[in-house]
Amino acid sequence: METAFADYLDEFTRRDWETLDPEAVADPVRVAVVGLGWFAREWALPGIARSAYTEATVVTDVDPDAVETVAAERDVTGVTPEEFRSGAAADAYDAAYVATPNAAHLDYVRAAAAQGKAVLCEKPLEATLDRARRLVAACRDADVRLMVGYRMQTDPAVRRLRDLLRAGVAGDVVHVHATMSQTMLGELGGDTDQWRLDPELSGGCALMDLGVYPLNTTRFVLDEDPVRVSGRTRTRHEAFADVDEHASFRLAFPDGVDALCTVSQNAQHASRLEVTGTEARLISDPAFYEREDRGFAVVRDGTRVDVDFDQVHQIEEEFAYFGHQLLADEPFHPDGEHALADMRALDGIYRSAETGRSVTLDEDAA
Repeated sequence: METAFADYLDEFTRRDWETLDPEAVADPVRVAVVGLGWFAREWALPGIARSAYTEATVVTDVDPDAVETVAAERDVTGVTPEEFRSGAAADAYDAAYVATPNAAHLDYVRAAAAQGKAVLCEKPLEATLDRARRLVAACRDADVRLMVGYRMQTDPAVRRLRDLLRAGVAGDVVHVHATMSQTMLGELGGDTDQWRLDPELSGGCALMDLGVYPLNTTRFVLDEDPVRVSGRTRTRHEAFADVDEHASFRLAFPDGVDALCTVSQNAQHASRLEVTGTEARLISDPAFYEREDRGFAVVRDGTRVDVDFDQVHQIEEEFAYFGHQLLADEPFHPDGEHALADMRALDGIYRSAETGRSVTLDEDAA
């Protein structure tokens, strides 16, 4: 076991998915960035530029001033949403990155798919399960490739945690605890006139915006899907009157493994994932935010080992994976069907919060 532990910690930040030589890439994937909010401007565009496999060539947004500013800053083509949907810029990009509010994903993904372009869509897929299904169907019907933006899946700390679980370092997994919280109105600028607080645009707030991180990351490291969910939501602050401010939920996995998760848009900043097994605990803390260094530790028989590793630009890793898989003609792991499992779970948690009863997840249920 000690040998397996050491083996998986060597070259901690290795890209175990990479088969191409990044220095040999002459024609990176040209990406159209759809939606120019703070995340796209501060993280996605720099990540695309840092990746050897991608380059941004087109930008669009409902705010024409944002398009003009970013197009000038990045020396790319700026187009209106109408021009993007009509295909006016189709010759200038190979793939679209959709980072709009959740309820606008379907419209832009469908437009890109109709133009035969690959898509990287932010998570959650859409504001509702029905619209998410329509989004996946649009890509399937157009025979275009769809990846969903689960950046945790390309983060080395998360990949090494999954490797160690697969190697049996933790023994049999018994349970998972995860938490993610922030003071949203403070950390995201204090603006109460934003799409996350509009249930029509977001589909919800704490659960949809934050809950998807522990949900999907737990699915990824366990390589299992939950079969039953339960949860509750709470709202106290008037700014969150129409959405969920706090949420807690339980994911029941096969073989009796439970994940207990808490998320909040109005609590002290926290970000942690802990997997407890019969032989060891594996801990990522901080875990989920792109703007903080990730931590990684293994606790076994009373001894804690904190792994010191070179941090990576998490969004660079995500776009490098996206571009690499397209150029290498390899499949995406977080594809549309994978993301629909999250949408079914999120929908089930909200239904549980309304009824007070747990919900069995059925792949064919509405």
